[in-house]
Amino acid sequence: MVAINPVAHKLLNYVPFLLVLIDLRYEGVNGGKDGGVENHLEMGKKLLAAGQLADALSHFHAAVDGDTKNYMAYYRRATVYLAMGKSKSALPDLSKVIELKPDFTSARLQRGNLLLKHGKLDEAESDFKKVTCVWDADSREMRAECFIQLGEMGKAISDLKAASKLKSDNTQAFYKLSTIYYNLGDHEMSLNEVRECLKLDPDHKQCFSHYKQVKKLNKQIQAAEELIQQQMYSDAVSKYESVMKTEPNVPQFILNAKERMCHCLSKDQQTAKAISVCSEVLKADPQNVNALKDRAEAYLQDDQYEEAIKDFESAQEHSENDRQIKEGLERAQRLLKQSQKRDYYKILGVKRTAQKKEILKAYRKLAQQWHPDNFQDAEEKKKAEKKFIDIAQAKEVLTDPEMRSKFDQGEDPMDPESQQGGGHHHHHFHGGWDNFQGFNPFGSGPFNFKFNFN
Repeated sequence: MVAINPVAHKLLNYVPFLLVLIDLRYEGVNGGKDGGVENHLEMGKKLLAAGQLADALSHFHAAVDGDTKNYMAYYRRATVYLAMGKSKSALPDLSKVIELKPDFTSARLQRGNLLLKHGKLDEAESDFKKVTCVWDADSREMRAECFIQLGEMGKAISDLKAASKLKSDNTQAFYKLSTIYYNLGDHEMSLNEVRECLKLDPDHKQCFSHYKQVKKLNKQIQAAEELIQQQMYSDAVSKYESVMKTEPNVPQFILNAKERMCHCLSKDQQTAKAISVCSEVLKADPQNVNALKDRAEAYLQDDQYEEAIKDFESAQEHSENDRQIKEGLERAQRLLKQSQKRDYYKILGVKRTAQKKEILKAYRKLAQQWHPDNFQDAEEKKKAEKKFIDIAQAKEVLTDPEMRSKFDQGEDPMDPESQQGGGHHHHHFHGGWDNFQGFNPFGSGPFNFKFNFN
């Protein structure tokens, strides 16, 4: 739901009282010629203005009884009901007014407003539509205000665009358009419209202060997006944090900023943070495909394959032809299968994001620890041999960029079955330890055992 412009909100709450004031212009308009009815209307109006609602009501009751065709009597009575908070009683009176005088704009707007509050959106909309005379800018703006209340921003925008053309210097329509776009999280359109307002009146206070705000936000968002282009993800995250400080009150900007932060953190392999921020986005917007894709990637970095698969599948439901999702899902499924077999990262006890230096360090430590020569007992020696081969294979795969990349895609370069189109690496060790001993560990073969343990 888009936050309703507080000014609009106030305005709608004051509508009943505004309309009372407007209708003072209808003085002397009455159906019957009965002086008694006129008297009651006059007295009721004074009491209403003085805030004596119950007394005003009894005069309007008398006026209605005295002349059942007097639309003003019904209208005044409806106004008192509204002021007393009895909107259910006001509705039939307003309908009677409209039946007696179909072109009574304020009664129709008033009824539309009530229907809206009672959740009868279709009926409300039909009232708002009938109110508008296509060429009347003021009615268009009033109807736009009602559409904003209905949450129908598209219709509000088209009414305001019309209003901005119907009146040559309609700064207010441009200002409203700009704020609607702003509340929808569309900073670029918001900036365009507020510039139109300032072209008409460079000193327009509201437009100028709004312009400064939108411009600042626009600049920060553009800067953040440029940083993402340059893959400077952690700087982009800080920039989006500033965006949220610049505009903490529009939910859509917060959501957009968090969605982009989720993307950056995932790309930057800040796994835990990425999962947390992406989850916040998905709590507010469960079908956000970008956040689902980015969280899935973060889950993969964290070896949470089932979770990643779930996210890719949800993303696929909402975006069927996205190649990225299809590839991500296949990769996650391969990685899950692989995790149930051998995981070279786990064998060496290093993270998926480990650099070559860390991999070699872990390898040396483990190779020394599990070297079969360290074990006398036949069973233990056998277990150590298996472990040692795993460690050696893990080191070979993870220090060779091509093999490591295959493994990261869910293939095992050491397993002939998972090889797509076969490969030359996989038959090194299939003969077990005896075969393995046949290699010269210090030669230029697949291994290079230089034990520098100093």
